[in-house]
Amino acid sequence: MVRITEAAFVTSAANITQALSEDMSEIAVIGRSNVGKSSFINTVTNRKNLAKSSATPGKTRLINFFDVTFDCHKEKFRARLVDLPGFGYAKVSKAEKAAWQKSLSEFITRRSSIRLFVLLRDARHPQMAIDVDVRAYLEQIKRPDQEIVTIYTKADKLNQKGRSALKKADPDALLVSNLKKSGIDGATALLFEKLFMRKCEDG
Repeated sequence: MVRITEAAFVTSAANITQALSEDMSEIAVIGRSNVGKSSFINTVTNRKNLAKSSATPGKTRLINFFDVTFDCHKEKFRARLVDLPGFGYAKVSKAEKAAWQKSLSEFITRRSSIRLFVLLRDARHPQMAIDVDVRAYLEQIKRPDQEIVTIYTKADKLNQKGRSALKKADPDALLVSNLKKSGIDGATALLFEKLFMRKCEDG
């Protein structure tokens, strides 16, 4: 089974000109401001306070970089997690929001080291228009060497009826709970498989 055995914060950047050199394959994590993005990063890396969550959703406007190491049967694979600013919530002026979105859009479209986009969606509200729009945008701008995966957070808050409805609407839905740590092994394996184009088989 694949695990992330090492994870460390490297730096933050306000825009692409401040970003790290593109010397490593990157996983860009994107989602609405209150979807549980920081919690997901902390849980998947097994680090309690690696990604800091703000008390005010949408307040964090920096791009945060984390170096991680996947371990597949003692073979090490290095990569970088990129925590992108949350969208759709911040109470800021239109001009400030426009500048912020421009910087984020530039980073997403011009950053050649991004190999995988992870779009986090709230399992309780799987078809919010803003999430649908972001998915469509990513599909529009992604390159042939990039993939997009959707992971549904807060699965512990779904009852069986809600879980069945989500699975019916999206048979490939991967549901995780940061609180109960359910689905995290599957999410880690999926990130590894998509990024390195290989499976970490048991045995």
